[in-house]
Amino acid sequence: MSELTMPMTRQRPLDPPEEVTRLRQGAEIHRMTFADGHLGWLVTGHAAARAVLAHPHFSNRPEISHPPLGSRLMSRELREEFKVPPGFFLRMDAPEHTRYRRLLTGQFTVRRMKMLEPRIEEITAARLDAMEAAGPPVDLVQEFALPIPSLVICELLGVPYEDRDQFQVDTKVLASLESGVEEAWGALGRISAYLYGLIQRKRAKPGDDLLSGLLEGGELSDDELTGVAFLLLVAGHETTANMLGLGTYALLTNPDQLAAMRDDPSVVDNGVEELMRYLTIIHLGPVRTAVEDVEIEGTLIKAGETVALHLPAANRDPSRYADGDRLDVTRPVTGHLGFGHGIHQCLGQQLARAEMRIAYAALLRRLPGLRLAVTPEEVPMRSDMSIYGVHRLPVTW
Repeated sequence: MSELTMPMTRQRPLDPPEEVTRLRQGAEIHRMTFADGHLGWLVTGHAAARAVLAHPHFSNRPEISHPPLGSRLMSRELREEFKVPPGFFLRMDAPEHTRYRRLLTGQFTVRRMKMLEPRIEEITAARLDAMEAAGPPVDLVQEFALPIPSLVICELLGVPYEDRDQFQVDTKVLASLESGVEEAWGALGRISAYLYGLIQRKRAKPGDDLLSGLLEGGELSDDELTGVAFLLLVAGHETTANMLGLGTYALLTNPDQLAAMRDDPSVVDNGVEELMRYLTIIHLGPVRTAVEDVEIEGTLIKAGETVALHLPAANRDPSRYADGDRLDVTRPVTGHLGFGHGIHQCLGQQLARAEMRIAYAALLRRLPGLRLAVTPEEVPMRSDMSIYGVHRLPVTW
C-alpha cells in the first residue's frame, strides 16, 4: 500500500507544501492512501488535473468519494448520512447538474456582471471611506476583504445584508477542518432554515433580485431554491473574500509586484489572473471518483478509485508556467485552474473577477502607503480551513 498521504505542511505560507512540488517533478499522478484507507490517486500536474476535471467519467458525488484528510467533517459515517440537498448542484453530476446550471448561467453573464460594476465600485469606495475615517491600523479582512463580496452577493441574491452576521459565522464553521459533526449540522441547518424562510417571504413579496427571478421562473421548488441560494451565498462571499485578503498579503510581501499593479492600471486585469494562479485558495481537492476505467496521462485509474487534485501544485507546473513559483503580475496567464475547469468551473467567476479588479485597484490607489502592521510571520494563515487565506490582515498606511 502507498505510504503517501495528502501533504499539508507548508514551509512558506504562499507556496504549496514542498513535498507536493517534489512529487510533481517526478510525475503528474501518484498513488495515495486516503484518510479512510482507500488507495486512490493524487494529481499534481496541470495537464492531468485539467483532464480529470473535464472527463465525463469522473463523478463529483460525495457518497462514492473518499476523504483525502481525516477531519471530523470528512468521516465515513458523516458521508454515509449526508445527502446532497435539492438544488446543491456543486455535488451533482449530469444530467441533474446540467438542469440547475442551465437555469443559472444566464444570471452570471459577462454583460450582467459589467452592469454590476458601478455598484461594486460604490461598495468598495464606501469601505475605503470607513477605513480612512477609522484610521490605521485595521484588519483588512474584516473591514475590506469580507464586506465587499458579502454586500455584492447579498444584493444580487436579495439577502438583507443586516442578516449577515449569523451566516458568516456558520460559513466559517462549515469551512473549518476542525469543526465537529454536531457543529456542522447546526450551521447547515441554521443557514438552510434562514434561506427557506427568506424564499417564503419573496414568494409573497418578490423583489428585483436573482432569487425572486428564479421564483418567477417557476421551475424550482422551494427546497431546490434553498439549496441553490445556500451554494451561491456561501461561495459568493467566502472565496472572493479570501482572495482579496491573501492577494493583498502576497502583494505586500512582494513590493515590486504591488508597485506594478498600483502604478499601471492596465496591469490589474492580468494581475488578478496571476494572483488566482499563484495563490490557488482551493488547496484541498477537489476530489473526483472514476465511474469507469479511465486513462489519464498514461495512468490507468480504475472505476471506483478516488482522485484528489492538488490545484496549487498544478497551477505552478513548470511545463505549463515557466518559473511558476514566482509571482509576476505581468506574466501572460491563460488556462489556470484557480476557477476550476470542466462542467463545475466556477459559475460566478466573472463576478469574482470584477470584484477583485475593482477592489485591488481602488485599495492600492487610495492607500499608496499601505503596508503590514505586523511582521509577515505574525499574520495567521487559514491552514485549518478548506479554503486557504488569512484569518486576519493587520495593515497600516
